[in-house]
Amino acid sequence: MPEKRPSDAAGRLDELGQEAAAAVGSAASTGELEELRVRYLGRKSELTSILRGIGELPPEERGPVGQAANSVRAAIEAQLGERTAALTAAELEDRLERDRIDVTLPGDPPSPVGRLHLITSTRREIEDVFLGLGFSVAEGPEVEFDYYNFTALNFLPDHPARAMQDTFYVTDDVMLRTHTSPVQIRVMQEQPPPVHVIMPGRVYRRDSDATHTPMFHQVEGLAVDEDITLGDLQGVLLEFSRAIFGSERDIRLRSSYFPFTEPSVEADVSCFQCGGSGALPDGSRDPLCKGSGWLEILGAGMVDPNVFGFVADNGYDPEEVQGFAFGMGIERIAMLRHGVPDLRMFFDNDLRFLEQFA
Repeated sequence: MPEKRPSDAAGRLDELGQEAAAAVGSAASTGELEELRVRYLGRKSELTSILRGIGELPPEERGPVGQAANSVRAAIEAQLGERTAALTAAELEDRLERDRIDVTLPGDPPSPVGRLHLITSTRREIEDVFLGLGFSVAEGPEVEFDYYNFTALNFLPDHPARAMQDTFYVTDDVMLRTHTSPVQIRVMQEQPPPVHVIMPGRVYRRDSDATHTPMFHQVEGLAVDEDITLGDLQGVLLEFSRAIFGSERDIRLRSSYFPFTEPSVEADVSCFQCGGSGALPDGSRDPLCKGSGWLEILGAGMVDPNVFGFVADNGYDPEEVQGFAFGMGIERIAMLRHGVPDLRMFFDNDLRFLEQFA
C-alpha cells in the first residue's frame, strides 16, 4: 500500500481505526483475528509506517498525529483482545460439545483393577511370617545340576526320584529342579553357620492330576546352628501354622522319611473347619480333614549329617552343628486356606476364580 503524504496522515488514521474496528467485529475465528493483528499492527502495517514517518511532518503536526496514531493503536489492541476472548470461549464451548473424548483430561482408572495372583499373595504371606521369625530369603536357578538337586542332598544313585518319569531332564546331568532344596546346598556353600533361610520358587515334576501339576511352587526352609533340636523345629512350625491358619491352631509331628533329613517328620495342623474334632456341628464327618481332625501341611526333619558332609569345608561339621529343614507346597497352603478343590484351577486363568481372592 503506497505511503500517504504527511498532510493526509491524520485523516488516514481515522479511516484505519474504522476499518480495523469493522474487520475485528466481523471476524469469525481466532485465526482470522491473528491475521488482522498482523495487518493493522504488524511491522509492515500502514499504522506502523505512519508512526515511523512522524519525524518527516511539519513540527506543528507531529504531536497531534503521534497522539492520534497511538490512540488508534490502543483502540485496535483493545478491540482485538475483547474479540479474541469472546471467540476463544465460544470455540472451547463448541469443542466440548462436539468432542466426545478430551485427551487432555485424566483418564478413568481401568475396572477391574489388576491384583496379585492367589499363589503370589500366599507366597508373600508365608515369606512375611518367616521374615518375622528371623529368616532371610534366598533364591536359586530353576535349571539345576544333578549334584545340587540330588547328590548333595543324600539321594542315592538309584533313588526313584531320579527316574525319567519323575524328573524333567535337559541332559544326563542337568534338569529342571524337582524342589527348592538345592538352594540349601548353594547357601551353605556361600555362608558359614549360623544360617536361617527360606527358599521359595517354582519347581517341576512329571505329574498332572487334581492335586499335582508339572509346575508348582514350594517354600523350603533351613536353620543350622549349634544345639538346634527337633523342639526348635516344632516351635517354628507352630508359629507358622498359627500365623497362617489361626491363633487357635495346634500341630503334631508324625514319623516319616526323606533322604536329606534324619529323623524325618510330617507336620499336621489341627483342622480349622471342625476345630480338630473331626466332625461338623451337625455331627457329620468333616470332609476337609476326612474326620481325622488334622490337615497335612508339610514335610520336615533334622538335616542328615551326610548332607553336612558336602559342605563341611565351610564350617558345617556334623559333630558341631545341627539343623532342621522343612518344605511345603504353596498351592497346598492356598488350597487349604481357601477351600480350592482342584490344583489346576490356579493355572486356568479363569477371572471368575481369580477375582474371588481380590
